[in-house]
Amino acid sequence: MIIMDIFQPIQIFADWVVYQLFLLPPKTHLAESLNFFIYDSIKIFLLLVVINYLMAAVRYYLPTEKIRDFLTKRNWYGLDYLLASFFGVITPFCSCSSIPLFVGFLSAGIPLGVTLAFLITSPLVNEASIAIFAGIFGLKITFLYILAGVAVGIVGGFVLNKMKLDEEIDEAIKKVIKQSKDIKKGYLKLKEEKFKLNILLKRFWKEGWDITKKIFFYVLIGVGIGSVIHGFVPMGFFEKYLANSSLWSVPLAVILAIPLYSNAVGVIPIMQVLVSKGVPFGTALAFMMATVGLSLPEALILKKVMKKKLLISFFAVVTIGIILIGWLFNILNAVKM
Repeated sequence: MIIMDIFQPIQIFADWVVYQLFLLPPKTHLAESLNFFIYDSIKIFLLLVVINYLMAAVRYYLPTEKIRDFLTKRNWYGLDYLLASFFGVITPFCSCSSIPLFVGFLSAGIPLGVTLAFLITSPLVNEASIAIFAGIFGLKITFLYILAGVAVGIVGGFVLNKMKLDEEIDEAIKKVIKQSKDIKKGYLKLKEEKFKLNILLKRFWKEGWDITKKIFFYVLIGVGIGSVIHGFVPMGFFEKYLANSSLWSVPLAVILAIPLYSNAVGVIPIMQVLVSKGVPFGTALAFMMATVGLSLPEALILKKVMKKKLLISFFAVVTIGIILIGWLFNILNAVKM
């Protein structure tokens, strides 16, 4: 909730632009789309700048090579994936907002599978969505929802790591990672030479800004598509296709959710409506998870970070995980979960 308070001025600004500057009528398709675009574009831009700047500082002050070796040269029995997924739970970002942290982790030398565990979990579960979920569905189902989101992240990251896709990172990002390693070596020399703080701050800014510039154009494209879908696609369209308990209702829910774009907080009330309309709980949960974890805007942004093979593998693993979760919850619901 604190994060939401931090971003509240952005929402106020978006409201002012849409409703006072452009004088658009509230609750219209155009107003909702434009408001969404302004809010998410500014929010993600600020996240990119801040996170990439902080990651530049991390590379200077922390022994990232030792951390990387610590994570890769020991048999953690999955604990590293659990920690990454837990970090995803406590970072209240949507799928697009999580990508800057994902890039930052890669540039810091954190293993790909571990960073993917974070990227999968972060949009699916966060403290705000947990609070809303508990208020609507109760503590027992909320606990199972948290376990499901963390499980998808852990297993997905582990499976993708076993597929040996480390070279499937976009060449531009590889270059940034290599530059980060070179910069790290330069930082060690800077430490010895005891450069002034203002010089370090300028270097941190340059490195973070370089990464931000490479990604933000694709963020705008992704958010733009998401804003159109957010404002113009009627949710009632989806309800009539999902209110049955057939085996194919869960995969269909996932497919129908992919073009949409929202965070977990925004889609949980929609999930509540679907359940009240007779949609099985697991089907509605799969729809919610797919909306926040498999969105088309996320794919467009990740396309700048991942090569085609990794991108397809990432979405395939997450899709399978969400479908399995949906089926499992439908079974549990059938036996009075």
